[in-house]
Amino acid sequence: MLAEQTLEHWLTEAYDYEPPRRGQVCKGIILKFDSNGITVDIGLKLDGLVPQSDIENLEEEIVSELKLGQEIVTRMVKPGGFDDRHMLSLYQAQQEVDWANAQTMLENDEIWQGEVTGYNRGGLLAKFGQLQAFVPTSHLAVHDRRKLADKKRRETFEAYIGQEIPLRFIEVNHDSNRLIASERQAKQELQQQKMEELLGTLLEGEVHRGTVRHLAGFGAFVDLGGADGLIHNSELAWRHIRHPSEVLQVGDQIDVYILHLDHERKRISLSLKRLHPDPWTVIEDTLSVDQLVTGIVTNVVDFGVFVALDVGVEGLVHISELADPPPERPQEVARRGQKLLLRVLRIDPSRRRLGLSLRRVSDSEREAFGSG
Repeated sequence: MLAEQTLEHWLTEAYDYEPPRRGQVCKGIILKFDSNGITVDIGLKLDGLVPQSDIENLEEEIVSELKLGQEIVTRMVKPGGFDDRHMLSLYQAQQEVDWANAQTMLENDEIWQGEVTGYNRGGLLAKFGQLQAFVPTSHLAVHDRRKLADKKRRETFEAYIGQEIPLRFIEVNHDSNRLIASERQAKQELQQQKMEELLGTLLEGEVHRGTVRHLAGFGAFVDLGGADGLIHNSELAWRHIRHPSEVLQVGDQIDVYILHLDHERKRISLSLKRLHPDPWTVIEDTLSVDQLVTGIVTNVVDFGVFVALDVGVEGLVHISELADPPPERPQEVARRGQKLLLRVLRIDPSRRRLGLSLRRVSDSEREAFGSG
């Protein structure tokens, strides 16, 4: 009876057996490591083999964790014949896992750290497990977009190589092999998170230490510890500032006054000038009419020349006070950045006005100034 059952099982087994398909995902147990690769029991008549060439494509961290008896997931590359092993791929199976992880991260708006491994004309290439993500040029977090012009593009891209940068997926399409990520969106999200943390700890009126990170035409951005606050040009100094580079440089470590916290718009307004007294409130204690002063020309306009004095205020030399006779154009007498010796004509603290004269400085005074 037992022999009949055994014979029946042998005869029907071939009909019940479903041969493996190329591309099929197979779970199995590691049976052996040798020079050919890894032998895996995948629950079929024949064992499977992950060839050494496939293992070499895997990250060292994954390979170092493989051990006998471990359950692994592989992908069928080539089903074997009657007496040959099935050819499997750990590398392709891991890619499937990475595609699934990327899709989950896209759906959850997760941020990940990717190592930049290369670039092409369109952007950067970053490593995501066994996959390669593409970061388009338009999604790089570069402040100065001029650096992405053709001449600077290669230099900018090469500076990224080997760096780990924060990224967020913006497209995951396994079928078309498109894995697109954005550094710009990831950094914006991280800055928003850090901004929320800072807004919960800062107080208006406090003094905080920061680093000048970026200069724009309208002001300076200061990193307060992962998120930026803005010092508008009007808050850089008590005198008129046309560009923040007149006062600050990128990388400067400075103390700033917390002027306003906008929790709704998530913005931090800062001030540099409020760390110092308003010089106009003490101007009459530091200057007097007819006094000689030195200053730097900050602007030349049709009606005269504006000059910044060391005491922290800006005065005007009207065109009629530039020379005798007055020049047709102030540019004939003075240029921006020039250092001048001037005489104080009028002081008006209430209107924040200071009248200066160049023509009322004598030649002997100028000679003494020049020799000094």
